[in-house]
Amino acid sequence: MVPAPPPVDIPRSYETLPLTDVKVSHHPEGVPVATPVVVVTLNRPDKNNAFSTHLMDAFGKLYPLFDVDERVKVVVLTATGKIFCAGADLKEPFKPAKERPLDFRDPGGCMALAIYRCRKPTIAALQGSAVGMGIAITLPCAIRIACEQAKYGFVFARRGLTLESSSSFFLPRLIGYSHAMYLLTTGHVLPPTSPHFGSLFAKSRPDPVQVLSRALELATEIAENVSLLAWHLNHALMWRNPGTAEGAHIVDSTVIYHMFDGRDMQEGTKSFLEKRKPHFTATLEDAPPNYPWWIGIDTGRRVRTTKL
Repeated sequence: MVPAPPPVDIPRSYETLPLTDVKVSHHPEGVPVATPVVVVTLNRPDKNNAFSTHLMDAFGKLYPLFDVDERVKVVVLTATGKIFCAGADLKEPFKPAKERPLDFRDPGGCMALAIYRCRKPTIAALQGSAVGMGIAITLPCAIRIACEQAKYGFVFARRGLTLESSSSFFLPRLIGYSHAMYLLTTGHVLPPTSPHFGSLFAKSRPDPVQVLSRALELATEIAENVSLLAWHLNHALMWRNPGTAEGAHIVDSTVIYHMFDGRDMQEGTKSFLEKRKPHFTATLEDAPPNYPWWIGIDTGRRVRTTKL
């Protein structure tokens, strides 16, 4: 059995964490304690926010904290400058340590899986262009909002590279194999309104400022109106379903039976009838008895928090 990691200390404020190439802010910014909406900003504008090991380390530190911090409801991921993320830094390419190929884990995949495994939704506010790893790491996000002035592309084959950041799993499931193969075969860099992206971007805005503004509005709406327990279970039911209609029916049935008797279902019904905003109190530890219904792969156990 994989041993459990030691408990983590949740910071009173995420804005004071010592991070490199990443800035974390509360929303509204400057609030001294963590807020329901937290903004993670790629902060390497002089390098077009291209990948660095500091970015990978920051994601590996932050997302496990968000996962267990009940104060945090939604994460907004954005960047400083005109470019969201240029992907790999070709002027300072990543050089992995000498090891067996089977032991290597690509850095973009570590970042993508940090988002994917977190039980809080992330909204990607792509205020600028993104290519390669820069767009691939946003695929696990619940929602992507793009800028109509920017361009996006999966340019791997044009750089002599293959898919990374677990994008071979996410991309065809999000937009279909036909769209995915077009983007991968051509390596085209296109505006977000291109039909070849399918429904990859939930929304687009003409101005970079409007991209972040809309993401924050949406994040606030979700934080105030959505049961995080229900959201996480819905997310898991979609991404980690058994693969057959019959198997999904069995899993769905157990989960919703558990939720029928849950305090969030009672509060959701009561608040709807009383025409007010809900106050959901169920935590992510109030999961149904069949959770998790999937077999984890080489991931270890989730961290636990110590008391504030």
